[in-house]
Amino acid sequence: MPHAHHESARALLLETCRSFNRITLATSFGVEDQVLAHLASLHAPQIELFTLDTGRLHPETLQLIATTESFLKRRITVYVPEAAALESFVRFNGINGFYESIAQRQQCCEARKLGPLKRALHGKDAWITGLRRAQSTTRTHLAAIAFDTQFNLTKISPLLDWSEDDVWAYAREQGIPTNPLHEQGFRSIGCAPCTRATAAGEEVRAGRWWWESPEHKECGLHR
Repeated sequence: MPHAHHESARALLLETCRSFNRITLATSFGVEDQVLAHLASLHAPQIELFTLDTGRLHPETLQLIATTESFLKRRITVYVPEAAALESFVRFNGINGFYESIAQRQQCCEARKLGPLKRALHGKDAWITGLRRAQSTTRTHLAAIAFDTQFNLTKISPLLDWSEDDVWAYAREQGIPTNPLHEQGFRSIGCAPCTRATAAGEEVRAGRWWWESPEHKECGLHR
């Protein structure tokens, strides 16, 4: 991995800490987030780490939460869906109703991800994400520093210009634990029912909500 990438990400994390007081880092335990959590823990340990346990994560991802806490020697805050919102979705749409339409899938993401995320970001000044432009067509326009009008805070993406090879090179150099699903062809990992392995030539996030068109493949966390 080019040294410049590491330095630019470190510099952005440090600048974020100088500019904001209440900062949190979102991780879903894909390789990008594992790298970012390591960089933040190394250079800016005052940044909180959090994740969303949607209730439908892969067992491998759940195990990686504990493994990562041990590796980083710090606790990762876990947010879960509110019972009433989740029960309402399942009552009206069925346990797997998200397959039936984009609207129902978005409602599931609202209950399982957006609701907990709003609680995680409440009162924060900035949140840090592992977004990369090369991940999908929906992310090519992103900026490394942007004001998120949806959640009313600044969103920072230190890995935005990193390639997939850059990310993996850093993870291997540092001995960072990664999700074993990556070795099974899962290049982007979300909820178990909505994630599959990708084929050669597909976008990184092609396995997310694979039954939908590429322009719809966001859960609402990033707009």
